Amino acid sequence: MTTRPESLPARGTAIVTGASSGIGAAYARRLAADGHGLVLVARRAERLRALAAELTGRHGVRVEVVVADLGDAGDLDRVARRTAGDDIEVLVNNAGINGYGPFAETDAGLLEKVIAVNVVAPTRLARAAVPGMLARGRGAVVNVASTLAFAGSLPPDPLPVRAVYAGTKGYVVTFSRTLAAELDGAAVRVQVLCPGLTATEFHLTQGQVPVAGDAARVHDDGGMPAEDVVTASLRALETGEVVCVPGLADAEAVDRVTAAELGLRSSSTGTLAPRYRNPAGGS
Repeated sequence: MTTRPESLPARGTAIVTGASSGIGAAYARRLAADGHGLVLVARRAERLRALAAELTGRHGVRVEVVVADLGDAGDLDRVARRTAGDDIEVLVNNAGINGYGPFAETDAGLLEKVIAVNVVAPTRLARAAVPGMLARGRGAVVNVASTLAFAGSLPPDPLPVRAVYAGTKGYVVTFSRTLAAELDGAAVRVQVLCPGLTATEFHLTQGQVPVAGDAARVHDDGGMPAEDVVTASLRALETGEVVCVPGLADAEAVDRVTAAELGLRSSSTGTLAPRYRNPAGGS
């Protein structure tokens, strides 16, 4: 018997972006099993329709399919209007593309799309969803980031060449944590999910076009099963973790990041730090 997490609204509609494979499809299956109606958003119509048929047949829930590219302004408008619906009680901002490659060589249009999909879209959809959730006194927003949000100074190999992608995921982490603090005490929960390497097809394309074919694939590097990533996320919603890192055994590591941030914030004074007062090499 499936137990519905106490933090999730009872049988409200969940909208999941990037739902045609990987983590998004895993969320869709778990939320449908918990009795939520679903709005599935992605670029690949056939995969979405197949998933919708599976979930309707298995769980008897209502499933809508919205074929959309969240990097397209018109498509994003359509999805935002649906996200603002008064039945939406769970928003999973999972859609993302990587645009991996050397910054000076990667197509500028692709990098702009990475920002549009990874930053503009989740912000816009959260803005569409949260006011209604607050008015109804219930709701949850999950924004999917990455452990690469914390890997800014680490060199490539084995990590990907990722300046813009990592920057967008750093935004998602900061946005989510700050919004969660703003909504502290409200009946709307905000979580940022930071998976590490996950066994999906994410690394098979830079993101200009989706991976072809009707069958889901897994990149050669493997990683944590998407189902385990979603298990961690839903459990973290139960326990109130704002930052969910599925593979992190040392939960206090997040607290240490917060403490380091407080130390940096202590510099917000009118006094110049001593090391900046004299020219380099001066006495």
